[in-house]
Amino acid sequence: MRALDLRNVKFSYRGSDVPALDNVSLEVEKGEFVTVLGANGSGKSTICMLANGLIPHAIQGDLEGIVRIFGLDVKEHEIAEFTTKVGMVFQEPESQLFCMSVEEEVAFGPENLAVPRDEIRERVEWALELVGMKGYNDRSPFSLSGGEKQRVAIAAALSMRPEMLVLDEPAYALDPIGRIGLYSVLKDLKEKHGMTVLLAERDAEEAAAFSDRLVLMKGGRIIESGPPRLMLRDPEDLRAIGVNPPQVAEVASLLNTRLMISRFSFLNVDEAEKAIVDEVLALKPGGRQ
Repeated sequence: MRALDLRNVKFSYRGSDVPALDNVSLEVEKGEFVTVLGANGSGKSTICMLANGLIPHAIQGDLEGIVRIFGLDVKEHEIAEFTTKVGMVFQEPESQLFCMSVEEEVAFGPENLAVPRDEIRERVEWALELVGMKGYNDRSPFSLSGGEKQRVAIAAALSMRPEMLVLDEPAYALDPIGRIGLYSVLKDLKEKHGMTVLLAERDAEEAAAFSDRLVLMKGGRIIESGPPRLMLRDPEDLRAIGVNPPQVAEVASLLNTRLMISRFSFLNVDEAEKAIVDEVLALKPGGRQ
């Protein structure tokens, strides 16, 4: 059973003649970290809303094809049935935060499921510790930084004990340090807790280093899908679909062009440094010392 299975999916929002998704097929395995990359209007947010049942239950439109979430057909099951399977985090955390304290925010979901009070306390502490917000229980969510607000939004989703976390451009308003911190949390959730992560982004900088697989979208269609190193081999291809390529990928492409080689392929700064140092050492008389 896959976490998400889309088969020949076509979806148009009510009142629109242009399909947001056009014959899209996508499989997300349990425990996989998949990032969907594309410009605004490419269809990546629509995939996120399909992945937790918002489409077709809360957001109306014409849906064709098969959508299964952990084996459940989204057309045959109500959105409430997916709340404990899929946690959703939106681009702007303020749209999800409304309680007076961090603890109340994280406890809100389990309380509405009538989870016993002692278990709610355990879930709150567990979720806050996972996202690095332990001790913030009594703080107002609205007094926090952008990165901290996003972590609280993730903790609120985690308190429902979902099997998959779906995030729609969660790092949009964060500074570089906040972005790296957020992605580190997601990586830990995947590697240490086996959680499935489905992420929608238009910036490939951090996604390249943390994802198992990248899915490139344009105009409601999947253009290509594969490992990050393969998907980032040509920065110009990414720009053509409105995606910002990682700086290290641009450096690798530039070096390959200038040196008339094809062996440079970087996903992060550490990889770039090691590969360049190795290349310089190899060029020295007598090779490596």
